[in-house]
Amino acid sequence: MTRVDTIIVGAGTAGLSALREVRRHTEDVLLINDGHWGTTCAANGCMPSKALIEAANAFHRRHAMESFGIRGTDALRADIPAVLAHVRKLRDSFVAGPESVPEKLGARAISGRARLDGPDCVTVNGDRIQARAIILAPGSRPIVPKPWAEFGERILTTDSLFEQTDLPRRIAVVGMGAIGAEIAQALARLGMTVAGFDAAEGLAGIDDAQVLAAFQPLLERDISLHLGAPAELEAVDGAIRVTGAGAPFMADAVLAAMGRRPNVDDLGLETLGVPLDDDGLPELDPSTLRIGDLPVFLAGDAYPYRALQHEAADEGHIAGRNAAPDGAARSHCRRTPLSIVFASPQVARVGQPLSDLQDTQIVSAEADFSRQGRARIKAQAEGVLRIHAALPDGRILGAEMCVPGAEHLAHLLALAIERGLTVSEMLAMPFYHPALEEGLRGALRQLQKDLPVEAGSDLSGCESIGHDALD
Repeated sequence: MTRVDTIIVGAGTAGLSALREVRRHTEDVLLINDGHWGTTCAANGCMPSKALIEAANAFHRRHAMESFGIRGTDALRADIPAVLAHVRKLRDSFVAGPESVPEKLGARAISGRARLDGPDCVTVNGDRIQARAIILAPGSRPIVPKPWAEFGERILTTDSLFEQTDLPRRIAVVGMGAIGAEIAQALARLGMTVAGFDAAEGLAGIDDAQVLAAFQPLLERDISLHLGAPAELEAVDGAIRVTGAGAPFMADAVLAAMGRRPNVDDLGLETLGVPLDDDGLPELDPSTLRIGDLPVFLAGDAYPYRALQHEAADEGHIAGRNAAPDGAARSHCRRTPLSIVFASPQVARVGQPLSDLQDTQIVSAEADFSRQGRARIKAQAEGVLRIHAALPDGRILGAEMCVPGAEHLAHLLALAIERGLTVSEMLAMPFYHPALEEGLRGALRQLQKDLPVEAGSDLSGCESIGHDALD
């Protein structure tokens, strides 16, 4: 039997992050990966999807050109095969780094499906390997209902979408969470007829009902929505009839965007001797990622604490550090929650969602971006930002929004929450003019009026001037 210090199962974001940490204390490590070495994020997740979205938004921008005095945009067309080739070219450049890992590691990189054989042993390709510590980061895969297999290649997932050299004209997207909303809108903006289906009434993972109410009609400009009933598929005259809420939709292809399933099937977690839940997962402390008191750690999408790339990188860091030879599983402080959906307008949530603040004394305020100066100049004046602060001290607790530039506003708010800043302290910061951040300042000023305390800079109480061009 081969013996090594540490085994890492999975070469995605979490696995590569763990590898970096483990190699700080030993080179006696094996990295085992089943399938592609390019990571989900780089190969068929974050990066190619955003490349597609940028192309779609660039083409869609032609509709605003007339208002700028730019003529002739009706001659523009989207060459879908060329768009997809552009996406793949970018994707291939992004995956080059992760794909080079096996060559760099040599014999310490193994391609194969690993299975636990107790808390200190893994079997791969028929070989049993013993290890002092094991880090499990096997990732996840798209959920596709088994009956849909009869439709063959007409069922797409994010694992197959970016491999297409062309796309049909009519596409149904089933699952309108973050990924579904992003891709559905992008495909529609590239000229396809798109319908979005979801058994729930929500969109893009939005928690705040007021933000959802603002976002839904904006998304419906591009796609038809069928929310509140499960989607059913039926083959009809060479097409796929998709039924759910509202009228049926005839599709040439269906994109399954109903989430991802952890790759823990036959991973051997039952050999660890710890209780497993209905999904076959052990109870886990997100601050240590250690399974019970065993030298085994679970990280990344396989443990869906927050299935986001930056969280997976953090989890690999935590697991790698806690797998060190001293045997101490130290708690690590997790980052302020932050999620961004690259729809148009962008959707973002930072800090605690409103649903988690129901038992907390808070004040809330909002900014309507339909009148925001910078947004009007950009011809992107739409959406709403909602922000929440604690009573009585005014600490920022959370925010949710569907506004232009949400990715930047959310990072600013994440820093404020991480540092425990109050409304007054945020208002003491400079807000350049004209900038989208001034919309955030308007909401902060509303909050300040509802707070019983005033602290911070002498200028944090500076009111708005009262003119759109100046505020």
